[in-house]
Amino acid sequence: MSKISKIFKVSSSSSSSSRPSSSSGSSSRSKHRSRSGASPQEAINKLRETEAMLTKKQQYLEIRIEQELTIAKKNGTKNKRAALQALKRKKRFEQQLIQIDGTLSTIEFQREALENATTNTEVLKNLGYAAKAIKGVHQNIDLDNIDSLMQDITEQQEVAQEISDAISKPFGDQFDEDELLAELAELEQEEHEESMKNMGRLPSAPTTKLPSTRPTRHATSKKRVEDDHDMKRLAAWAS
Repeated sequence: MSKISKIFKVSSSSSSSSRPSSSSGSSSRSKHRSRSGASPQEAINKLRETEAMLTKKQQYLEIRIEQELTIAKKNGTKNKRAALQALKRKKRFEQQLIQIDGTLSTIEFQREALENATTNTEVLKNLGYAAKAIKGVHQNIDLDNIDSLMQDITEQQEVAQEISDAISKPFGDQFDEDELLAELAELEQEEHEESMKNMGRLPSAPTTKLPSTRPTRHATSKKRVEDDHDMKRLAAWAS
């Protein structure tokens, strides 16, 4: 038997001897059940904490990569061994950074899926509550009563319309509006023709002869009276 086989044999025997009892196994199973039974919100919070921790680890690795790169440049010509060791450490940090990027993508995807599932569950729960509430309301409604009620409403609307029509109908004699308009047009035409006739009549010229000599005071007053009379006739005609 080789030395490596002996080492694995010893480690396996020691691990079997140090196996926990059944009571400790049951307690570990109960802890596992309690962890698996976490609420969705608790799981989301845990994933966010893990994201924050890995983000800090990313920042630390980026700083270390810059430091190792600086060391490699500084010792490139003076101490080649130190420069190579710095480049090796930089490569390891870069590999860890790539692994963390992949882990963060997985955690982010899982967290978003869990958040969407939680939202959908809450929405479905609320929809179920609403459906039950609507069902409870409809249970208190009689469809036969709805039909009868709508029929009564329709009948009452028809009665109200008939009453409105009856109230708005005018009382007394009814006249044809077209006939009244035609009669009014005839009256306006007659009045227009009468006014045209009156405009054609001119006042008669005065027949008094003017004296050949200078008029006396009596003749002047008489002429003034006649002129006033003619002016009154002219004013009457113009009005």
